[in-house]
Amino acid sequence: MPGFEVFGAEERKQVSDVLESGVLMRYGFDGMRNGHWKAKEFETAFAERMQANHCQLVSSGTAALTVALASAGVGAGDEVIMPTFTFVASFESIMMLGAVPVLVDIDDTLTLDPEAVEAAITPKTRCVMPVHMCGSMADLRKLKDICSKHDLILLEDACQAIGGTFEGKPLGSYGDLGCFSFDYVKTITCGEGGAVITNKEAYKINADQFQDHGHDHIGNDRGAETHPTLGYNFRISELNAAVGLAQLDKLDGILKCQKHHYTILREALSGVEGVSFRRVPEGGEENYSFLNIYLPTEALAKKAHSALSEAGIDACFYWYTNNWHYINGWEHLKELKALGRLPQEIRQQMQDLNSTDFSKSDAWMGRTISCLVKIGWPEAQVKDRAATMRRVITDIL
Repeated sequence: MPGFEVFGAEERKQVSDVLESGVLMRYGFDGMRNGHWKAKEFETAFAERMQANHCQLVSSGTAALTVALASAGVGAGDEVIMPTFTFVASFESIMMLGAVPVLVDIDDTLTLDPEAVEAAITPKTRCVMPVHMCGSMADLRKLKDICSKHDLILLEDACQAIGGTFEGKPLGSYGDLGCFSFDYVKTITCGEGGAVITNKEAYKINADQFQDHGHDHIGNDRGAETHPTLGYNFRISELNAAVGLAQLDKLDGILKCQKHHYTILREALSGVEGVSFRRVPEGGEENYSFLNIYLPTEALAKKAHSALSEAGIDACFYWYTNNWHYINGWEHLKELKALGRLPQEIRQQMQDLNSTDFSKSDAWMGRTISCLVKIGWPEAQVKDRAATMRRVITDIL
């Protein structure tokens, strides 16, 4: 991770196909394309790779979440349960539809705590959105059982965990809907892009229409298409899809390299007293894009994070004080700061995030250091990095 580390001739060839045809839009202009339909090709290949019946490409991971929620009928006043540790896109996508994000604690998986999820369910709950942060997954079996019991939608945000699996199924394909991001720093990238996968025909049709102004995409005359429902513009371009198509062919190699580098780093730290690792639920395999460790206390984690940086170990993150990925930095959400007037449902139903007790999440996040696993490192550099990390953390502890 990330996919831009392996840009090469394959991406250039796919992009050149688009530029030579001159058709950068994924719809229409059939006669000018010279047979190039990059978005359609990517959707077919990605659905197959993710063991899903359908894939809808969109313009970003945030767009994917919004389109997925909309395709399942989530709207104004519906509550969507999400974790305290995620990217801001999670609540942005929910609120964009007038729905209400309900934040709950994480556990030692660094993802949704199933007990916290069940405790947060109300008559207005429509969806549970686990976010597979830093390459690994939530307790999906427990969450699926909860959703089945309460007739809720299970929407997997797998934007940071492409290539991981649970019970033999690719992450994103286990729930009713799965979402992916292909932005510039993801495991595979389109530059900007995202995808929604599902096995449900109705969700597939809804997603296809919603992401393109409600077009029904029937026939070969775009101007004659009807609009069965309202929609918006979340389309991907042929240029972005072309890059992603080349990257998808490299995914298995990327995952293999990530696992190899991850294993070297983890083995170096496994024998250090006081270091423990995030729990991967039974039946799951992470995608190895991050090595996530716990130190005994918040103070030691802060100290170790600073010492690693001083020792030249970059791309290690202390999420607890990060403005983008943990609730501590989301003042704009806590205060509901928006450019315009927010929907009444959000203003009336939103929990008071300034007074909600998230001490269980704090207890995990305060002790967590996440280290990005890059695929561009030579093996000697990985081993040097592992030795330095072991030395620095051992000295701290």
